[in-house]
Amino acid sequence: MKNPNFHDDPLISGKEKEIDLKEIFTVIKRRFWMIAVITLLTTMFAGFYSYFYTNPLYATSTRIMINTTAETINTLNVIIKDPAVLEKVAAKLDLDRSGEALSGQINAETIGSSQVINISVIDSNPVLAAKIANTTAEIFKDEIPGFIVIDGMEILAKAKPNYYPINENHSRYIMMGVIAGIIIGVGLVFLLDSLDDSIRSKREVEEIFDAPVLGAVSKMSKRNTTKGNVKKKQPLRSETFGSKSI
Repeated sequence: MKNPNFHDDPLISGKEKEIDLKEIFTVIKRRFWMIAVITLLTTMFAGFYSYFYTNPLYATSTRIMINTTAETINTLNVIIKDPAVLEKVAAKLDLDRSGEALSGQINAETIGSSQVINISVIDSNPVLAAKIANTTAEIFKDEIPGFIVIDGMEILAKAKPNYYPINENHSRYIMMGVIAGIIIGVGLVFLLDSLDDSIRSKREVEEIFDAPVLGAVSKMSKRNTTKGNVKKKQPLRSETFGSKSI
């Protein structure tokens, strides 16, 4: 037969859970100022980093149509990003970049199941991004007959400079700063509380001495112990009853 256990009682378990939640709330409340200060600092740092240290990036694209099969188009998507082709792009634009570096800025993909390839470029300069996209399409048009036989190729739309950055989202950085500050602040508060050996509650006293607390003395302040707040003793009155006085 299973012996009754103190923790098996749902009422007692619920009470202990409630007490634990109160203790957690008390720990946070006691050093809430620390969480607020850390959150403010991390938010300010995130905002400062977002406005002054984040380089804006601009994206643009050009589209070309190639009259060939779907399998050939997939092969052409790989050839567009080949460093050998992009080295000629860098040379024509007089860029101090390698073909490998340009390959990381360019993406080529087929639009749906069509014969249209979209060449997109990301760069810190919106005008240069458009030039890279258009030059890549032109050189690819000239070089592709040497790789694969196709029935025809046409540039549908040239890239134009896009002056709206794709990564300038200050609110996202600020929100990340707020969340990071709260996490760091709460973690630091509980770390300091775990290192604090002072006794602050009746429950801790009962756990240490293994005995219940019968009473507590309230904290006395100077205001409560001034002479003005102490009631003076009233003198005893004497009354006469007949011939006797009391």
